[in-house]
Amino acid sequence: MEVYKISMIIPVYNAEQYLKKCVDSVRAQTYGNLEIMLVDDGSTDSSGELCDAYAEKDERIRVVHKENGGLVSAWKAGVKECSGEYVSFLDSDDWINQEMLSEMSAYLTGNDREMVISDYIIERDGGSQEYVWQKLAPGEYGRKEIEEKIFPCLLGQEERYITISRCMKLISKRLISENGNYTDPAIIVGEDTTIMLPVLLDCQRIVAMDHKAYYHYLYVKESMVHKYNEKLTENIRKLIQTTDRILKDKFTGDKLEEQKKHLDQESILWYFLVLKNEARGNPSGYRRNILKLCRSEEIRDLVKRTEITVNQPANKLLYLVMKHPGEVTVRLLRLAMIWYYRS
Repeated sequence: MEVYKISMIIPVYNAEQYLKKCVDSVRAQTYGNLEIMLVDDGSTDSSGELCDAYAEKDERIRVVHKENGGLVSAWKAGVKECSGEYVSFLDSDDWINQEMLSEMSAYLTGNDREMVISDYIIERDGGSQEYVWQKLAPGEYGRKEIEEKIFPCLLGQEERYITISRCMKLISKRLISENGNYTDPAIIVGEDTTIMLPVLLDCQRIVAMDHKAYYHYLYVKESMVHKYNEKLTENIRKLIQTTDRILKDKFTGDKLEEQKKHLDQESILWYFLVLKNEARGNPSGYRRNILKLCRSEEIRDLVKRTEITVNQPANKLLYLVMKHPGEVTVRLLRLAMIWYYRS
């Protein structure tokens, strides 16, 4: 039965190359009680016109045009304007299987603090696919089980226990609306943590589906190679500060202290992104920036007080650089990045 209205929110910015495949995959859903929100975030290509053309031929589609404000501001505008009891998110260069919403909605109960989680497929530009499964065991989790089995694993895990992305999920609109105050448009890396962490902490019911990969995430390697973000360190610090605020709002006492230890572990993993960004994309300044960061009091103190286990070879190298920043380790990291992105 299609009792509940679902709003699929698609932020759109200069996505004319991908938009047709994305939107058509939602229009083809076998679930009927559906609203499709296309949020044009000030596109400068033909994306806005394409959105309007879709709205003219499909009454389920609503279009919001807004000034460019970034991904977070776009999906928040979609949440504000949508009318569904549940929301799902889809990025404009991705697509979904036609049975996704029908099969996921079968687990909904009307609880305004519930979420259904599925899996996804990484679609690489060379044509290969990689299926990614949630580490959380399939099944239904009530509030007690969420606190006991899920809370301890949300932060500080080298491999995500639950994918922190807002996509590939069905989420009650209330959970999203009540936690939107933690989001910050200035955070553009790891931004989903600022909404999905508080949402997960407020959940009363979570259903993890059993190896159901409906969502196709497009990964274009070439677009990542040459992209250097000179503000990434500042971004990560804001992300850590916001996450700390979320934990302080949601926990107290010993539980808060335990979660803050997990945040320290997560912070190390986030700083790995900074090291990769510098070593990969900043050939003239990577050495100076990496040494300055890793030798700073902030990082020395973080590494000293935090125990974390990393098993992935790349992370072992990054952790080595963070613990022992020097000419040899930094140069080794640079060579590893060159080799990986040219292979």
